Amino acid sequence: MQPAKLDFAAQGAKCISMTYESILMIGCGNMAGAMLEGWLKGGVPASTFTVMDPKRESLPGDIPVMRDLPEEGTFDAVLLGVKPQMLGDVAPQLQKLVGPQTTILSILAGVQLDTLESNFPTAGANVRVMPNLAVSLGKAPVALAEQGLDEQGRSDLHDFMAHLGTPSWVGEDRFDLVTALAGSGPGFVYRFIDALKVAATQLGLEEAQARELAIAMTEGASALASQSEHDPGKLADMVASPGGVTRKGLDVLDEDQAMVSLMTNCLRAARDRSVEMAEEARK
Repeated sequence: MQPAKLDFAAQGAKCISMTYESILMIGCGNMAGAMLEGWLKGGVPASTFTVMDPKRESLPGDIPVMRDLPEEGTFDAVLLGVKPQMLGDVAPQLQKLVGPQTTILSILAGVQLDTLESNFPTAGANVRVMPNLAVSLGKAPVALAEQGLDEQGRSDLHDFMAHLGTPSWVGEDRFDLVTALAGSGPGFVYRFIDALKVAATQLGLEEAQARELAIAMTEGASALASQSEHDPGKLADMVASPGGVTRKGLDVLDEDQAMVSLMTNCLRAARDRSVEMAEEARK
């Protein structure tokens, strides 16, 4: 997959390439920790990472956990894994470690590129990264939006993020919606799986068996959808014979576009919250 070409002149990009041999991770909670696990499983050496987290007790790969920032050093990238509202407190402390050789990698929901640039004016590039927890398995979509990388820099970052799943360059004007779909989406899928379990339990199955069947069914259906030449909507129709069992169930989901309406409302709510968080980050 080739990164999308962007108009650097229009964006005022600094147009420099980046490599990723030394990465400082600020905060290593659930998402950043999953990314670290994915990189290590993908063959990135543990020595690449310096991790600062005041609460984390241990890390995969026996990487030591620092309680405070390094006093000095240069890093190819700084990954921001703190809460978005902490950016204003963390950024001033990082200035001594950020320079033209540094890419800021931000997984902070709602924090836009212009906000990153204002907080890290000396950084060579700023990149928004939106993964999900499947990065630990190398199976996540990874949305990327950047400011400051040239073609080689985008290629290098794309290759580095490929350890975590499927990277995709996204225009920042669509990043909030992509966040809702690819970043928050697993939560919606898990809720769907749980709803199948609860429904089957209410209709007579034992809970453990309903859970096992719902998870196995979802795993198989997802694997088939990822490998099939057919659109998921077409696959749904292919497994539903006219007047048959599956068709009767689909009729419930399809009536008045109930499923589409539900998911549209769901994505809209998540997207709008991302927009709100962007405004909050500017204050």
